[in-house]
Amino acid sequence: MTNSQDEEYGIGYDCPPVSNMFDLVSTIAGGSMTAAKCLVLGMADVAINWCGGWHHAHRVGADGFCYVNDIVIAIEKLLKKFPKILYIDLDVHHGNGVQDAYSSSKSVFTLSFHKYEPGFYPGSGSINDIGSSKGKGYSCNFPLHELYSDDTIEYVFEKVFNSVYSYFNPDAIVVQCGADALARDPHGGAQLTTRGYCSCVRMVLDKRKPTMLLGGGGYKHTNAARLWTSITAMVAGIDIDDSIPEHDDWPIYGPDYMLTIEPTLAKDNNKKEYLDDCINKINDNLEKYLGLGMNANCTSTEPQVKKQKTDSTQLNKKDDDIDNCF
Repeated sequence: MTNSQDEEYGIGYDCPPVSNMFDLVSTIAGGSMTAAKCLVLGMADVAINWCGGWHHAHRVGADGFCYVNDIVIAIEKLLKKFPKILYIDLDVHHGNGVQDAYSSSKSVFTLSFHKYEPGFYPGSGSINDIGSSKGKGYSCNFPLHELYSDDTIEYVFEKVFNSVYSYFNPDAIVVQCGADALARDPHGGAQLTTRGYCSCVRMVLDKRKPTMLLGGGGYKHTNAARLWTSITAMVAGIDIDDSIPEHDDWPIYGPDYMLTIEPTLAKDNNKKEYLDDCINKINDNLEKYLGLGMNANCTSTEPQVKKQKTDSTQLNKKDDDIDNCF
């Protein structure tokens, strides 16, 4: 049962009340905050929180199965050291909560690849949704038709990510790897496999910027586990056997008990002409709104991240400021 105050903050419907809500949001947000701290303090080049990635929650309340937006909290922590953050969303649903948080900001560029069809949640993220006010041009959406495949995501990600990276020149990158774009996900409608996700993450890692990897959606839990295991192994540089080893939950990985996720035989509804049209529109927007900034970056002889000098005392104070916000 919910009351009027619950409903005011989005509790109910797709975010029902739970008895341990404070512990839940503390754990989810705390994990992403800790990952951010590892990057800020230089303890790691890549930090992972597969329990995070709750990208639909807004400042005013919960939404879309998300009780807290751990991504925004983590990005705020990263901004204490890294002046410009690139946020990438690979979830099948548009990353509306993160985009809305930074729609008028030039410090965070949001880039989302997602299914965009009539009636599909959350209904936002069109090609023309590019931010507002001072942040106009700093939101980028690639709306994909149903059943987009590995070939499609690899093609558009390589084109768009490299363009955004060149224009924005980020100091750190956050990637939401929601697993609901995998084939056969009950709430998805795409047909990616681990290959498509890993290809995108590899392109990000090749830039050698401090990177945070987060989870997100994924409603066939065995496949979400397969995906995040594969990405973790890739990040760690470890080759793992395709056969899933026996353990307590081994029976639910049948009938093949393999790490590989096979695509469906359904036809990808995204034609190359449509994809190229979206790519051209995105490149036009980047040139229009960030072109001058790219020229300034090209003439600078000092990396952007080095312009902000931070001693250990300042870092400790900034850590206290972030910790106190929770």
